[in-house]
Amino acid sequence: MRVGILGAGNVGGALGRVWTRKGHEVIFGVPDAQSERTRKAIAALGGAGRAGTNAEAGAFGEVLVLSVPWPAARQAIESSGNLEGKVLIDCTNPLAADLKGLTVGLNTSAGELVSEWARGARVVKAFNTIGAGNFGRTDFGGLVADGFYCGDDAAAKALAKGLIADAGFNPVDVGPLRNARWLEPLAMLWIDLAINQGWGINHAFKLLRR
Repeated sequence: MRVGILGAGNVGGALGRVWTRKGHEVIFGVPDAQSERTRKAIAALGGAGRAGTNAEAGAFGEVLVLSVPWPAARQAIESSGNLEGKVLIDCTNPLAADLKGLTVGLNTSAGELVSEWARGARVVKAFNTIGAGNFGRTDFGGLVADGFYCGDDAAAKALAKGLIADAGFNPVDVGPLRNARWLEPLAMLWIDLAINQGWGINHAFKLLRR
């Protein structure tokens, strides 16, 4: 699959690495294709990807992935060209600067705002509830970390499910896009445990059912 990734930081870079290993083609959409961060992200792909503008990534990708910091999200979307009908996977979390809360919620979500800004795109929320250092490293003592996702378009969610599995997760569909209102606070819990409570990155969430 051709994947355009907006952002080449921790999340975008990690997704690029795990997906190119599964045979997907990747273009990073970035402000500066020659920046040190971008060059490192491309080098980690072993020749299986490149960088360009957001518009180039948007035109290239059968799927577009939003993995920039929340304050840059709207500009990244608006510079990506016509997204009508495009599957857009939103990985963002609207984090406060001190990493102790969210700036959006609970009567809406970053995912829903992304859907408003990306007019006509089929938005799926995913890859936001666990640190990027765990992408491709999802085994926790014999249990595979869950990769939660939500959205309003069944075909878009089916496509996202495959990419979630390719990143090593057990995909778990948690309903419509409005349920991003609950996934983003779950992400805040993961971040608080990792950073403010000193747990580090080696923890994940598992939904148990019977």
